[in-house]
Amino acid sequence: MLKAEGLKKSYGALQVLKGVDIEIKRSEVVSIVGASGAGKSTLLHILGTLDNPDAGKVELNNTSVFGQSSKALAEFRNKHLGFVFQFHNLLPEFSAVENVMIPGLIARREEKEVKHRAMELLDILGLQGRVDHKPSELSGGEQQRVAVARALVNNPLLVFADEPSGNLDSNNARDLHQLFFKLRDEFGQTFVIVTHNQEFANMTDRKLEIKDGIMVGEH
Repeated sequence: MLKAEGLKKSYGALQVLKGVDIEIKRSEVVSIVGASGAGKSTLLHILGTLDNPDAGKVELNNTSVFGQSSKALAEFRNKHLGFVFQFHNLLPEFSAVENVMIPGLIARREEKEVKHRAMELLDILGLQGRVDHKPSELSGGEQQRVAVARALVNNPLLVFADEPSGNLDSNNARDLHQLFFKLRDEFGQTFVIVTHNQEFANMTDRKLEIKDGIMVGEH
């Protein structure tokens, strides 16, 4: 479903990616591991079209993602890709359900339909009693589940997560990891997850290791 070849990226004199190839199949949960500074987040940002490579190509369902105008690419990203980051990035003035709805409204979908989907996702994620709560009224684990619902509201082909449990205690981290597998099993969702959590990485369908800007192994 996702295929990248020869990805290179430098920031000034620092070469972060040195020719990375990667393939992701539909309904896989794939983890990317490696030491800090190995290029994990840079790779994730390029695969998610949040950053451009200096060289190489990325194809999603045989579409060359960087062969589009910046406006078309932004629409493509909003429609087909979901994102969960270490810091949930919820807007503090909006309720849980309003935060989840935002990508759907940006995609100009009908508000009633988007709200129905948002409520459905919050219910699936065990937040049915918290839909009108602001982020400050939610626990860290609840906030991260709202962020997962937001990533899913447009029914994306692929969800990218960058250290999604990095800010959570071990119990909430475990719950979040189980949630990814549940969403894969029930909805066929595909996840690519950068993580330092080796226990979680070992549970994923494939664990890819990056070292000094190149892929060094698959486990």
